[in-house]
Amino acid sequence: MFQVGRSTESPIDFVVTDTISGSQNNEEAQITQSTISRFACRIVCDRNEPYTARIFAAGFDSSKNIFLGEKAAKWKNPDGHMDGLTTNGVLVMHPRGGFTEESQPGVWREISVCGDVYTLRETRSAQQRGKLVESETNVLQDGSLIDLCGATLLWRTADGLFHTPTQKHIEALRQEINAARPQCPVGLNTLAFPSINRKEVVEEKQPWAYLSCGHVHGYHNWGHRSDTEANERECPMCRTVGPYVPLWLGCEAGFYVDAGPPTHAFTPCGHVCSEKSAKYWSQIPLPHGTHAFHAACPFCATQLVGEQNCIKLIFQGPVD
Repeated sequence: MFQVGRSTESPIDFVVTDTISGSQNNEEAQITQSTISRFACRIVCDRNEPYTARIFAAGFDSSKNIFLGEKAAKWKNPDGHMDGLTTNGVLVMHPRGGFTEESQPGVWREISVCGDVYTLRETRSAQQRGKLVESETNVLQDGSLIDLCGATLLWRTADGLFHTPTQKHIEALRQEINAARPQCPVGLNTLAFPSINRKEVVEEKQPWAYLSCGHVHGYHNWGHRSDTEANERECPMCRTVGPYVPLWLGCEAGFYVDAGPPTHAFTPCGHVCSEKSAKYWSQIPLPHGTHAFHAACPFCATQLVGEQNCIKLIFQGPVD
């Protein structure tokens, strides 16, 4: 059994903190009051094949009791055993078709302390539980998403990761795209994605893109359309107006659904990955706040915008 939560006490195996949307590291912004439960959930894995993993809401504290907040919903089932939900809920979504190129988003459900599956409450902390979904179980599968109201976890199986690109594969894709010597169509200078370890500082050769059209350029500080929208620029290639941002190669291999080349960027953050990975995450509704859902970049948690939530990049090869 593995326990997940905000508490740093010894019964918690994986301490999770709130995900700051858009930040590259946790030092940039501190959460004043976390919405993640101290003892959020526990995952019980079978020791024998097929090593089934099941998720349950809440966790055991140091006195070996299930820990639930005062405001958490609790009830007695017809068979006499008690059950309950954490204050803000543990939500799970299993993608239809597993975590593959063909996957489609599933339906978000809430998991109880005893592992039963319920429809969502009206709001995250409502006292009234949803309806019991008897046809579904709490078994995790490759690509299952676990939302703890402040952080969303992606569950990957060993078999799933075996078919996923590795860090070395992503580095090889980076070197391959740089070896093609993409050029800025205006400045004619060669562009290069920085090494995956240098993801904090924008480098001189870093590719930038206009996210409305996908044209890739080097950095320049002209083309502003107005003083109010500092990030709105006019693309010199097609005159489309839109955000102009540096491009970053998404470096967490576990988020990729295939091993394709990095051809698409999320809008508005500029993280780049394969086409199928970009399109998969662009259609996944992630819980946000008390009852809203929106798609987000898996690499930085920025809320996605635009018609498709991602854009195909248009690189210019070397003129020679």
